[in-house]
Order: sequence, then structure tokens, then C-alpha cells
Amino acid sequence: MVRGLVEVLRGTPKHPVGPDGRMPLGDHFRELRARLLRSVLVLFGAFVVALFFYDQLFGLVLGPYNEARDQLGQSVETKAFVQGATGPLMLQLKLCGVAALVASSPYWLFQIWGFVVPGLHRQEKKWTRVFAAVAGPLFLAGVAVGYYVLPKGLEVLIGFTQSELENLVEFGDYFSFFTRMLLVFGVAFEIPLFVVMLNLAGVVSGAAIGRHRPWIIIGTFVFAAVATPSTDPFSMLMLALPMMLLFLVAEGIARATDRWRARRAAAGPTWADDEASPL
Repeated sequence: MVRGLVEVLRGTPKHPVGPDGRMPLGDHFRELRARLLRSVLVLFGAFVVALFFYDQLFGLVLGPYNEARDQLGQSVETKAFVQGATGPLMLQLKLCGVAALVASSPYWLFQIWGFVVPGLHRQEKKWTRVFAAVAGPLFLAGVAVGYYVLPKGLEVLIGFTQSELENLVEFGDYFSFFTRMLLVFGVAFEIPLFVVMLNLAGVVSGAAIGRHRPWIIIGTFVFAAVATPSTDPFSMLMLALPMMLLFLVAEGIARATDRWRARRAAAGPTWADDEASPL
């Protein structure tokens, strides 16, 4: 039984790979199943570890709210609470689940990468490696900026409470708001990277990006205003300004890539690694 489980987790092909590098469909599904099972096991292990660090994770999530409450002082009475008898348990499971998903992301992203890469050409593999190397730090930078501006956004939102009222924040709703806020910032920082990838794929040119720069700036501010859950101007600016800067960097990279392509085309015809020459 143990040996069978090990074979399933390995996902070893039952049929040899042909000389053309092709694999039977059944072996593809077997490999996919193995990678999914390994990812689930790592995710479960990270979840168990997160349970032991629940207090630290809880303090990390509640930190922006406490900072906003300290800034408000006595002007607004606000208090966080958990609703229902099962609320604390569900909160712990949800918080540790999200932490495990984030902590294990390098592994399950690597599994996705390992499943997709064999079907790519050499040039495609090179650019996807660049994408994988840059996408992670950009996403983490967006999450860090979102965490930094979150206290100010909470302060603005809670500050609308009338002095005669007490603001009660249900922690489950706050955690959902917290997650959406950081996710929006993280994904938004990836958009300029996708623009560069489209340029590398030949879909859009650097000159076209430059011609549409005014509309890109307007669209960035509109996106920041709509996407930020806190809806305060400070959070909008903290999302829009870095995105604009990243778009300018993306335009510069796209123009440099276009110039390199033009010089390469002027030097003479070249052939891709997987393309047959006319001879």
C-alpha cells in the first residue's frame, strides 16, 4: 500500500517517452494527479504549522485595525468582535488556511511550472523564467504597499462614524476586507509585467504604449479608484502612483525590445530553434 502511494506521488510514466519527446495522454493525467497530490500534502502541512503560529498571524492581521484605532483616539469608539459560537473556530481555520496557501505558494507554483514547461519551446521557456523571477517580488511589493496603506484607509472609513454611535467591526468581515485589499494591490503590480510579456510576444509595441499613455494614466486612476476596497483617496493614490511608475518602466522596456528587434531584423534573417530552415 505504501509503495503504491509512493508511485502515485511520483507520477512515473507507465509508457516510455517517445523519441519526439511526446508523452501519452494517460501519463500526462498521471503526472498531473501526482503534482496535485503533492501540492495538497504540502498545503496541509503548512496549514498544520500555521495553527501553531495562530496568535502571531492574528496579531499581524489585526495590526492595521489597532493602528487605525490608535490614530482615531477618543474621537470614535470602535471595537472588533467575533460573532456566534463557531465564529472563533471558523476564524482560526480561515486565517490559517490563507496563511498556508500563501506560504506554500512557491511549491505549488513550482509544480504548475514543472507541468507546463516540457511543452514549451526553448525561447518560451527563457521568457517564462524571467516572468516567474519578476512576478513573485512584484506581487509581494504590492502586498507590502497594501499593508502599509491599510491603516490609513481604515482610519478614514471608521472616522465617518458619528460621535453618538459606537463602531463594531466583525472580524470575519474585516478579514475578508483585509484579504481583498492586499490581493488587489498585489495583482495590480503585476499588470505592467503582463504588458511587457505582450510586447515580447509581439502583440503590442512600445510606440503603441506611448501613443496611448494619457489614456493609460486615466485608466490607472479609474482602476485604482474602483479596485481599492477602502475607497479613500490616500489608498487610491498609493495604488495609482506605483502602477504609473511601473507602466513607464514597462514602456521603456518595450521600446528597448522593439529597437533590439529592428536591429536584429536589419542584420539578416534568423531562425527559431524549433523552426526548419528552407534548406
